[in-house]
Amino acid sequence: MNLATAAVADIVDAIDPLDELERQHIAETLAWLAATDDVFRRVKPDTPARHLVSYVVLVDPHTRSVLLGRHRLAGLRLPTGGHIAPGEHPLAAAGREAAEELGIDAEFTVNGTEPLFLTVTTTVGIDSGHEDVSLWYVIRGDRTREYTLDPGEFSESCWWEIDTFDRTDADPHFARFLAKLEPLLPVPIPDR
Repeated sequence: MNLATAAVADIVDAIDPLDELERQHIAETLAWLAATDDVFRRVKPDTPARHLVSYVVLVDPHTRSVLLGRHRLAGLRLPTGGHIAPGEHPLAAAGREAAEELGIDAEFTVNGTEPLFLTVTTTVGIDSGHEDVSLWYVIRGDRTREYTLDPGEFSESCWWEIDTFDRTDADPHFARFLAKLEPLLPVPIPDR
């Protein structure tokens, strides 16, 4: 195992699974990482057929909200993020994607610099058919601030409250991600 793949394996191994599905995804990912160093996308859209992604979820902890965009290729509401370049550390990819797609310096202050969640997903949309192994990073946002998502990647964006999120047109694992995120956020103050 080369150093870049070993670094990813250490990151994956440190993730505390939410549920049995994430436990399976972690085990499957660790077995894949042990079997090959060909884990970074080299050719768009699907070479190799399974490759690494860093999702970067912009969260406003105080309003318990997340920013999602309508992704042009996938046709789904997704957080920002993208493919990890060959040899790139997943955290560096998350920071790069925040700069490219949100135009900001990522603040990893909600749960730290480790990914909160891991999923293995067969992609949908125009580039369908390959598998993304996604490391879900959380960055701090502010719902009162205007964020402009990269128009080449996203057609629109919207803040969603995690306590009432019910979108069926999001990443298929997004509700599970929110269940894992929720305990890290401040308790909502009831209306008086």
